[in-house]
Amino acid sequence: MFSANSLGILSIVSGIFPVLAALYNYKNLDKVLKIATIYFIASIMSDLAQQVMKMMGRDSNWVVIHIYIAVSIALLGAMYFYAFFNQLVKQVVLTLTLVSLAIVLVNILFFNGLDDYPTISNTVLSVLLICFSLAYFYQLLTRQEFVHIEKQGLFWINAGMLFYFSTNIFLFMLFKRILSEHLLDYYMINNVTNIVSNVLFTVGLFCKPQKVN
Repeated sequence: MFSANSLGILSIVSGIFPVLAALYNYKNLDKVLKIATIYFIASIMSDLAQQVMKMMGRDSNWVVIHIYIAVSIALLGAMYFYAFFNQLVKQVVLTLTLVSLAIVLVNILFFNGLDDYPTISNTVLSVLLICFSLAYFYQLLTRQEFVHIEKQGLFWINAGMLFYFSTNIFLFMLFKRILSEHLLDYYMINNVTNIVSNVLFTVGLFCKPQKVN
């Protein structure tokens, strides 16, 4: 049985697999999946930066998480902007993305500073991605053309996003209390969902483009 530390290492390592899948299948990736790949690379860089800060003896790595959240909102907002067909929905996605980035900036300046855990920013990111992923599933299920949704790369990536953020949103919201009382349990839940999500992301990036009938 994995220890908490082993699970944490496996969670970090699992982030490499979507990037490797993207590199292997790069010629088949469209604009949306290429943006997703950039996001996965940013995720790896965030994990590595946090580990380096720990090795340097820094008391916290919250500043890295603040930056990562802002980058995530920008990249995933762009990904979903290009994923939707309806122009009105695109404008809604763009507006919500910009509003979320503004909230993150205000949060850094007035609430959760760079040296504090970004509870508000993480919650905003989670709500945003849950809304976007549910809306994208609705688009997939209501398309007039016949498509094998299980063969669509973004279907798997979207499923991973929904699974990860819907599972962890309450953990992000209550992180400070969990930090003092149930830190080990929190990281185990987060790490397991991260591993499962990375598997879904990897499957999505291995998908080949499908013809629409």
